[in-house]
Amino acid sequence: MNASPRQDILDLFVIGGGINGTGIANDAAGRGLRVALSEQQDLASATSSASSKLIHGGLRYLEHREFRLVREALHEREVLLRKAPHIVWPLRFILPHQPHLRPAWMIRTGLFLYDHLSQRASLPASKGLRFDALSPLKPDIKRGFEYSDCWVDDARLVVLNAMQAREHGADIQVGSRCIGAQEEDGLWHITLEDVTTGKRRVRYARALVNAAGPWVEQVVRENAQRDSRYGVRMIQGSHIVVPRLNTDERAYILQNQDRRIVFVLPYQQDYSLIGTTDVRYQGDPAQVSASRQEIDYLLDVVNQHFTQTLSHDDIVTTFSGVRPLCDDESADPSAMTRDYTLDLDVRGAPLLSVFGGKITTYRKLAEAALEQLKPYFTEMGSPWTAEASLPGGDIDSREAFSMQLVRDYPFLGEARARRFASSYGALCLRFLHGVSREDQLGDAFGAGLTQAEVDYLVREEWAHSPDDILWRRTKLGLRFTPEQHQHLTAYLERHCHSHAA
Repeated sequence: MNASPRQDILDLFVIGGGINGTGIANDAAGRGLRVALSEQQDLASATSSASSKLIHGGLRYLEHREFRLVREALHEREVLLRKAPHIVWPLRFILPHQPHLRPAWMIRTGLFLYDHLSQRASLPASKGLRFDALSPLKPDIKRGFEYSDCWVDDARLVVLNAMQAREHGADIQVGSRCIGAQEEDGLWHITLEDVTTGKRRVRYARALVNAAGPWVEQVVRENAQRDSRYGVRMIQGSHIVVPRLNTDERAYILQNQDRRIVFVLPYQQDYSLIGTTDVRYQGDPAQVSASRQEIDYLLDVVNQHFTQTLSHDDIVTTFSGVRPLCDDESADPSAMTRDYTLDLDVRGAPLLSVFGGKITTYRKLAEAALEQLKPYFTEMGSPWTAEASLPGGDIDSREAFSMQLVRDYPFLGEARARRFASSYGALCLRFLHGVSREDQLGDAFGAGLTQAEVDYLVREEWAHSPDDILWRRTKLGLRFTPEQHQHLTAYLERHCHSHAA
């Protein structure tokens, strides 16, 4: 076993490479702390890539009187629009009115609060709608409402936080599993195992951050061998992807008889993303998948609203995640708080465990975590993430940058330029630098993915497998054929093997 020298002592060691772990690592590294992070699989490989891809205040949380959470989330919408204009953008939502589910006055009151709980710098206010014959909704749905929220590429938000943390000196270890954390002489001794080679090493840290998501309670009890003051209620959320249901760029928020809501979101130009469910989950979080019952539920809600009828045959793909909510003993999974709970255990070296949270408020969660750790790191710098762009975000807008790419690299074509602007922002210039012809991008794998992009993702963004690239970094898995997948797999096996050697 390789042991780091004792003088190589970190301030903070973070377990978990989802949005909370990378957000905390990034904020801490930018404040001058010595930080390392370990993720057992890929960045955003669990809950953080299985969201509904929304930066939203949480309109339905108002029904549960979670005003603080909604206010904070609404404020963060504006912050993230400024920080990451390449991967976060405004989205208008249509809420069809079903009088037997919620009266119009209740919805109008909720939307008034939604518009005014936090200052809106750029997003337009809500309004009433009347649907005509051109609406994709069923003819008996005559009225509705429209309001603003935002879209986010969830997995890329995680990767960009990890990249920025690395820029500030953090050591980001992907494919590295924490198998033990013992406290000795006021320090954490963290044992890590490389999931590919089985090699082990020990890192030393003054404080440990447990941001393991669905595994947070397990890390406290089994790895750190301490009692957990909070439990986790694992809630499964599943989504389906179908061919595009509506031709405009608006999303739909559909009310159901059980008082839950289902989103229908424009997705990757040609598709609609439909979700999510709320089901208690008790299995291995790594093995979660959409059940027949959940798929039927989502299809049924959509078919109650849209004239175009969907069946199982229309489903392009599904994905599921486990939301690790702090167990507040609610009987109804939909009513459980989406707010976060931070548990600082100072029975010895500090152990900070993160329970719950949502992508929208990850940055505020990170600031709150570092505020709790501040007494142990008095030299720590001030909060900084509200004003700093995420990597690639130093562009005016996605649309303007996409047009610039078409001008400067006409061989890309509009569709690929739009994808680069919406995934990488200015980061794509790292693999386009010096390229003036299509053939200079190297091997073509399909759907516009080339060797230059793949090599960049392996070199700069911790990608190792086809899934890392096709589903979390690019979403091109929706368009890849089995033969193209095989071609990419063979290339990565050669490339990563020679890279490792």
